Amino acid sequence: MRALVLAGGRGTRLRPLTYTMAKQLIPVANRPIIHYGLRHIWEAGIRDVGVVISPETGAQVQAALAQDGVPLAFTYIVQEEPRGLADAIRVARPFLGDEPFVMYLGDNLIGGGLSGLIEEFRASDADAMILLKAVPDPRMFGVAELDPDGAIVRLVEKPEHPPSNLALVGVYLFGPAIHEAVAGLAPSARGELEITDAIQRLVESGRRVRSSRLESWWLDTGKKDDLLAANRVVLDEWCLERVDGDVSDDSRVSGRVTLEAGARVQHSEVRGPTIIGRGVELDHAFIGPYTSIGRGCVIRHATVNHSVLLEGVRLEGAGRVEDSIIGRNAVVRRGDDRDHVVRLMIGDDAEIIL
Repeated sequence: MRALVLAGGRGTRLRPLTYTMAKQLIPVANRPIIHYGLRHIWEAGIRDVGVVISPETGAQVQAALAQDGVPLAFTYIVQEEPRGLADAIRVARPFLGDEPFVMYLGDNLIGGGLSGLIEEFRASDADAMILLKAVPDPRMFGVAELDPDGAIVRLVEKPEHPPSNLALVGVYLFGPAIHEAVAGLAPSARGELEITDAIQRLVESGRRVRSSRLESWWLDTGKKDDLLAANRVVLDEWCLERVDGDVSDDSRVSGRVTLEAGARVQHSEVRGPTIIGRGVELDHAFIGPYTSIGRGCVIRHATVNHSVLLEGVRLEGAGRVEDSIIGRNAVVRRGDDRDHVVRLMIGDDAEIIL
């Protein structure tokens, strides 16, 4: 079995961050989102991975995957325009051949891994298997309608009036029959080759299409609040208590805090779960739970809670920063002594004077 990881697209819902980086590379707990999916793929025993990239951000993705350390064999496949998930399968056909494969959206995070799902797919002898999760508002996803016996009746992409609350998680398993279904597709109203349309063709032609319910968590990181939620869940599950940096005698570090080597904490307090990268400097700062601070950040006379700071951020006298995502090398500093809460989503290299 092979894997197809989708790492293209424009990530418009995460702008301005995605003006300068691929959405799959935005860090969650200081690791690019895509690394978590690749770890699941490796743990499932798959070694050959095709990565669909865009011309604009493909070089960034290749550089990030080279640093992951997971021993996978990557084949990079350029999708010239973001024409849909089914189009990604079309352009990847030379890599996929007639082998079964798992398709994983590179900006998704799921708990529990892939091994059980792949075993279920192999045992079922199905032509396709979709992973479903009940969600409060399915209108932003592909949605499955099932009959009383649990068989798939139809699939609808981002419906205004969803037929159920069962969203298609960004993980799919396919046999070679999917290529014939993709080949006959016409673009949807939004100009894309929809994977839901391709799977619907399999259903209508009598192919074996199965579904599986995801019992663990699923996070689609397409928006700011989703990204912060993903950071919170990952820190809750995987953050370790490990202090390799320097902590002054008048500072306090409590809970599950990962303080990487080279980080310095002076006159400050850090509460976990939190991860602080190499070379970070904290001085008269309070870092609250569910915060990820990238390498080389400097935080002085500021409080940070429930936020994600990318590499090289400087916060100086910024008051309370909460529920924020701050891009690489951005600067937030105070120009007077007024104190108030700040909620931000700013891109790389920005500077804000409060």
